[in-house]
Amino acid sequence: MDKQAIRDRVWDALEADGVARFPFPPHDRIPNFAGADAAAERVTETAVWTAAETVKANPDSPQLPLRRAALRAGKTVYMAVPRLRDEKCFYELDPARLDDIEAAPAVSNVADYARQVGPETVGEVDLVVSGSVAVTEDGARIGKGEGYSDLEYAVLSELGLVDDETPILTTVHELQVVGGPDGVVDTEVPVDAHDVPMDYVVTPERTVETETPYARPTGVDWGALPPERIEEIPVLAARSPE
Repeated sequence: MDKQAIRDRVWDALEADGVARFPFPPHDRIPNFAGADAAAERVTETAVWTAAETVKANPDSPQLPLRRAALRAGKTVYMAVPRLRDEKCFYELDPARLDDIEAAPAVSNVADYARQVGPETVGEVDLVVSGSVAVTEDGARIGKGEGYSDLEYAVLSELGLVDDETPILTTVHELQVVGGPDGVVDTEVPVDAHDVPMDYVVTPERTVETETPYARPTGVDWGALPPERIEEIPVLAARSPE
C-alpha cells in the first residue's frame, strides 16, 4: 500500500469512528483528534520533555495543547512559517515576551505574537515535535504529503541545529498507529530517504519509545528537489549548491 492509500485509510477511519475534531474534514491535513490534550499531557511526563528548553514544533491543531504546555513550562517554541515562504522561515515564541501564552501558539495567531527569524537564529533544538497522519510503532511517519516537515528538519540538520541525538516525537490517536495486525492499515509502511523517523509515538493511552531502525536525513537532498521548488522556498534558494 502506498503512502496516499494509507493516508486515505486513516483519514476515513478517524471520520467514521467519530474521533476527528475541528477543523473538519480530517482529510488533506494533519488531523485533529479526540484526546489530543491527553496525549500532550502524557508527553509532559517524559524525560525528553523535562530536559528540553527549546522546542521546534509543527503548527497543526492536534499539537496546539503541546505548544501551549511548552510555553507554560518556560520553553521557547519555534514554528515554521507556512510553506517556508519567507527566508526568515520560523516564528519564535519566547514565553518571557508573551502576554497571552494561550493564544500565541495557535496557527491563526502566531504571526501577531512571534518574532520571525531565520534558521541560524533558532540555535540548537532540544526537542522536535511533529504532526502525523500515520505512524508505526517503529517510528516510520507519514505526513500529509507536502514534505515541509521533512524539509524543515533537513535545513536545521544542515546547520547543525539538530542531529541524531535530538529526540523527535509525535502525538496521534491510536487509529493513526498503523503497520501492525490491529491497525487500520496492517501492511508495511514505505519509508523514503528524506523521511524523518520518530523516536517517540504518544497517544492518549500510551507512550511508545520506538527504538527506530530508520536513519535520519543529514541535510537537504538537493538532487531530489525540482529546481522550481528550490526557487519558490527562499531558505532553500539561498543555500542551494547550484
